[in-house]
Amino acid sequence: MRLEITCRDRLGLCQDVLTILRENEIDLKGIEVDPVGKIYLSFPDIEFSDFQLVMSKIRRIPNVEDVKTIPYMPTEREHYEFNLLLSTLPNPVFSLDSRGRFDVVNSAAAALLDADKDALKGAPANEYVGSFNLTKWLDKQAQEASIEYLQLGSANYRATLLPIWVNDADGTPNFAGAVIHCQSEPLPLRVRDGEQQSPFSQILTQHAAMKRLLKDAERMAQLDVPLLIEGETGVGKELIARACHEAGNRSQQPFLAVNCGALPDNVAEGELFGYGAGVFPHHPQGKKGIFEQAQGGTVLLDSVGDMSPELQAKLLRFLEDGRFRRIGEEQMVRVDVRLVCLSRGDLFERVETGGFREDLFYRLNVLSLQLPPLRDRKGDVTLLAEHFLHKYSQQLQRSPVRLTPSCRDYLASYTWPGNIRQLENTLFRSISMLEKEVLEPNDIKLPEMSVVNDQLAIDIEDGGLEDAVKRFESTLLRRLYPSYPSTRQLARKLGLSHTAIANKLRDYGIGKQRKR
Repeated sequence: MRLEITCRDRLGLCQDVLTILRENEIDLKGIEVDPVGKIYLSFPDIEFSDFQLVMSKIRRIPNVEDVKTIPYMPTEREHYEFNLLLSTLPNPVFSLDSRGRFDVVNSAAAALLDADKDALKGAPANEYVGSFNLTKWLDKQAQEASIEYLQLGSANYRATLLPIWVNDADGTPNFAGAVIHCQSEPLPLRVRDGEQQSPFSQILTQHAAMKRLLKDAERMAQLDVPLLIEGETGVGKELIARACHEAGNRSQQPFLAVNCGALPDNVAEGELFGYGAGVFPHHPQGKKGIFEQAQGGTVLLDSVGDMSPELQAKLLRFLEDGRFRRIGEEQMVRVDVRLVCLSRGDLFERVETGGFREDLFYRLNVLSLQLPPLRDRKGDVTLLAEHFLHKYSQQLQRSPVRLTPSCRDYLASYTWPGNIRQLENTLFRSISMLEKEVLEPNDIKLPEMSVVNDQLAIDIEDGGLEDAVKRFESTLLRRLYPSYPSTRQLARKLGLSHTAIANKLRDYGIGKQRKR
């Protein structure tokens, strides 16, 4: 039962109220005093007759103006509001006591730490939070807020550390801990104050080979020559291309992209090189092509291996001196652009099968990057999955979703033929349909993985050792070729030369053979 007493301030008024409760043997559960003239009482339910008697006695206290029952105490409402705000806030927030132990943890932070909020209370924060010593920072008893970088789960966050100071009865401030508020988006790399962040730092990875590739890409971004980026579909080729543009000297100029495989030959030529006045009735005044529109900037040619032979020839002539003719015009146009080309798989494989000009390949392949598929970056699957979970939880305005250990194992064991794009789309669909806060394997819809026989059993009853070795070699190459569908990729995987692998594939009739 809760009461609200409206009164005018008087010395000893609260004591009079407490005396009445004591005389009627009522246990007081809580009392709150509001400076504007309110006293709030909380005590167990009592008989109606006793309640009437208490109410009449309180009303007779001098300076009491009114007494009425209320459904909740002010602090109870504030506590509910506080918990509601914390639970729905997408940003990770938690508080620590002066010894570095968790006090209050919101749902977003608990999801990232993969622990229950109640289980975290009283636990040392340094056992869950990485890359920064919170206990050491608390020992300094800072007076002002500071910005630090913390690791929650597998992602880094820019966090504001707010020290808590509480005055005692004498007005002396005492250090009581801190509130930690992390920004909503995880940061892939730590950035020092005042340091300019590289566009490549936004690319999430913890794979050693991928980190080396990003370092190479950052150096290549400063070079003003063609760049060829190869990799399977959905592996992030355009993301790397845009980072190269933003990190290079042309970052303030246009970045324009065209998909060579999605346009018919006549349309693709007009899109790239433009056409003169009167050539097409829908544009009687003519139109500038992508190369002219991107003057001084970067042109991205996606699926460059799907170009027609005619368009390949015109692109080759353009690469000679940066000049070309618009369709229907005779005068030459000169532009200054950097060319970045994307290719699904190994472009040289297209050269070997006669589908791409060899001279054009060497013009485009001045600098090259080969992006590894997601199945070769198992450690990145969980990192990217948690990033997408956080991103789409915010986008869908729902409470943060966390992965169960079995779900992490399930995602890491999948081959991801569609790579990062497939992972992102799969998780978005799963979160959209999810009615709980934990993602489990049965919540994820994926095509069945093909069963791979790891035994590679070879029957040696027929033939000798040489025949058995050849059958084993053929079986191994046939099994690996779908995942590494080019002689260069397969050679790197097996540690052999490109020529040796090409000869073995030809001998066993595996893959496509070059047309002469």
